Amino acid sequence: MSSLIQDSARAGASVGLKGDRMTINGGRPLSGRIELKGAKNLVTKAMVAALLGETPSVLRDVPAISDVGVVRGLLEVHGVKVSDGDAEGVLHLDPSNVESANFVDIDAHAGSSRIPILFCGPLLHRLGEAFIPDLGGCRIGDRPIDYHLEVLRNFGAVVEKLPSGIRMSAPNGLHGAKVALPYPSVGATEQVLLTAVRADGITELRGAAIEPEIMDLINILQKMGAIISVDTDRVIRIEGVDALSGYDHRALFDRNEAASWAAAALATNGDIFVGGARQPEMLTFLNVYRKVGGGFEIHDDGIRFFHPGGELNPVIIETDVHPGFMTDWQQPLVVALTKATGVSIVHETVYEQRFGFVDALVEMGATIQVHKECLGGQACRFGQRNFKHSAVISGPSRLHGADIVVPDLRGGFSHLIAALSAEGVSHVSNVGIISRGYENFINKLEQLGADFVLEA
Repeated sequence: MSSLIQDSARAGASVGLKGDRMTINGGRPLSGRIELKGAKNLVTKAMVAALLGETPSVLRDVPAISDVGVVRGLLEVHGVKVSDGDAEGVLHLDPSNVESANFVDIDAHAGSSRIPILFCGPLLHRLGEAFIPDLGGCRIGDRPIDYHLEVLRNFGAVVEKLPSGIRMSAPNGLHGAKVALPYPSVGATEQVLLTAVRADGITELRGAAIEPEIMDLINILQKMGAIISVDTDRVIRIEGVDALSGYDHRALFDRNEAASWAAAALATNGDIFVGGARQPEMLTFLNVYRKVGGGFEIHDDGIRFFHPGGELNPVIIETDVHPGFMTDWQQPLVVALTKATGVSIVHETVYEQRFGFVDALVEMGATIQVHKECLGGQACRFGQRNFKHSAVISGPSRLHGADIVVPDLRGGFSHLIAALSAEGVSHVSNVGIISRGYENFINKLEQLGADFVLEA
C-alpha cells in the first residue's frame, strides 16, 4: 500500500478519494478489466488471528480499504508491529510485544467498525483481559453482539458492561465449551474459532456458519497449528492447543465485490472482466445471474460478466446463509432487476432492514414496493415482526439521475450502479463509506470508462 493509502486507511477515511461527493453522467456501458484482492470479510479477521501467534505472520492480497486501516490501527495500539511488504498488498504482522491498550486509543481507532469484538478471545489468551467500546457498523439491522458475549462467557470469560463499553477478563483462563448458535452467525462463528483454538480442551460448535471466508479463516488457523474439523451438518470441532505460530497466507478473493461488478455490467449493458474471481465460491450467484439473463465466461484468471443483449428476466430470490444467495449480493442485483421485464421478488432473511437503499431507486424512477410479509419463499425469522424485508420490483424501468446520499456500504455501491445506468446526471454524496469494502473503486470506475467527476 502507498503511504497515502496507509494514512487514509488508518484514519478510517475515504481511501483514494479527494472528496466525498461524485457527479455521475449515466447511460454509458461499463467495459474493461478490473482486479480483485482479498475479501474484506476475511482479511480483517485474518489480521486479528495474527494476535494468536507467537511468531510473525504474512498476509497477502490485502486490499487498500478503510476497514483494513481500522484493524491495523487497533493492532498497533495493542503493540503489534504492522509493516508493508515489498509487494503491493502484503502485510507483515509481528505480535511479539502485545500489550494492553488505553480505552481512548481503542475508541479512537475503532470508529464505526464492529471488528473490535473479535479481538476479545485472542486478547484474553495473550493478556488475560480485553476492552471494547460501543460498536458501530452499517445500519442494516440489529446485528446484536449478544451471541459474542454469550460465547465468551461459555469459555469462562467474565463480562462487565460499563458506560464506556465492555470489559472482559479470564481469571481462570479459557476452557473448551459446547456452543450451539440459534442462527448461523458469521461473526459468532469467527468468535468461537478465534477463542477456541487456544482454549484448554475441546470445543464443539453447532449451528456454525460455513461461508468461504469462514473456511479460509480455518485454513489460516490450521497453518498456525490449530486442530479443527468441519462436519457436513454445520458442526465444527476445535481441539485447543498450548501455542500457535504465525502464518503465511494469500487471502480468498472478495466474492462480494465480484458480484457487485457483475451487477454493474448487467445494469449498464456493459462487459466487465473481474480478475481474480473464481467459480466455486460464486456458484449460487452465477446460477441466479444466468436466470436473470446475464452472460458470463469462466477463465483461469477470472470471470467475464456481460449483458448479452435482449430482455432481462425477472426472478424470485431468497437470501440466506451460505450456500444460499448472499445478502450482500442482493442490493446490487436489485438495481439490475429494475431493468428486467416483469416482476421480481427478493425476500431478505439475513438482515431485517436492508431495503432502505431502495428509496433512492424509486426516486430515480424504479417501481419497487417493500412489504412486511415473507414473499417468494418460506416464512423467515422476520415474519410477523413488522420489518419491511420483502421487495417487489416491477420492470423494466428507465432510471433517471437524482441526488443521492449513500446510506451504507453495499447500498452505496448499488446507488453508484443505479447512477451509472441512469439517464442524465446524478449527484452522489457520502461516497466515502464505499471505501470500507471496495478497494480503489474510483480508479476501477475510470478503467471501465465511467463518466464522473469527484467534488471536493
